[in-house]
Amino acid sequence: MRRSVRDAIVGFTVIGGIVGFAATAMWMRGIRLGSTHWTVTARFNDAAGLAARSPVTYRGILIGSVRSIKVTPEAVVAELEIDNGDLRLAQPVVATVGAGSLLGGDAQVSLISRGSPLPNDAPLPRAAGCQPSRQLCNGGSIAGREAPSLSTVTESLQELLAQVQKERVIPNAAASLEQIDATAKEFEALTVQLQTELAKAAPVIRNLEAATANAVTATAHVNNIASSLDNPQTLNELKQTAANASQLTAKIDAVGGDVAKLTGDPEFMKAVRNLTIGLGELFGEIYPAQTEK
Repeated sequence: MRRSVRDAIVGFTVIGGIVGFAATAMWMRGIRLGSTHWTVTARFNDAAGLAARSPVTYRGILIGSVRSIKVTPEAVVAELEIDNGDLRLAQPVVATVGAGSLLGGDAQVSLISRGSPLPNDAPLPRAAGCQPSRQLCNGGSIAGREAPSLSTVTESLQELLAQVQKERVIPNAAASLEQIDATAKEFEALTVQLQTELAKAAPVIRNLEAATANAVTATAHVNNIASSLDNPQTLNELKQTAANASQLTAKIDAVGGDVAKLTGDPEFMKAVRNLTIGLGELFGEIYPAQTEK
């Protein structure tokens, strides 16, 4: 009886060891029975220190790890294992690889979904109805790129400085500043000249203002005259004055005609001449002394 118990214990121990060894081997190979893990392939031009078991994150949350890395002449192919079987990522999805922070740290992969959020009833990544064109599915492939880091920023700055030195940006900028300064001085001189011309034109402007004021006054007078002429009483007085002038002219014409008739009569003119001579002799006899003087 005791021997049977010992044999049973030894047998169960051996079986447990075999099962544990097999489970460990399967875990080392990435095989997990009854798990919800799913895999994605990402292709990078530069892996930036990425290695197996590097973390995979989404929105800063750890969602998996890098199962394996394969280097090819064209790119670095990384197989990503996602632990969350309910994670639905809308296409397009991009994987970025870089350090944990700008100052450095362990390399990690970050998934970025740039598509519209999927509905709650969308199929799971491992489901048969998963559509690779709409969402990231199990076994899918995504493009990868390198995230900015301190080394990449430093390299970009060095390239920028080299480009600046090559293009002679600083000397050209100095020349541009000198040209701007010269233009500003010319503009200042033009402003001074314009002020001088305005000072010369000030009297003309004042005369023009005075003439404008006189024109306004004359316009007011003309308006007053026009208003007076538009008055019926004034029009009647003007008509009466014109009629009186016409009558006076007719009388002057009549008197002038009579005078012309008298001066045209020889007898009348002879009588006027004799009357004038007689008056002269009469004044000579009355005032002889004054006449002699």
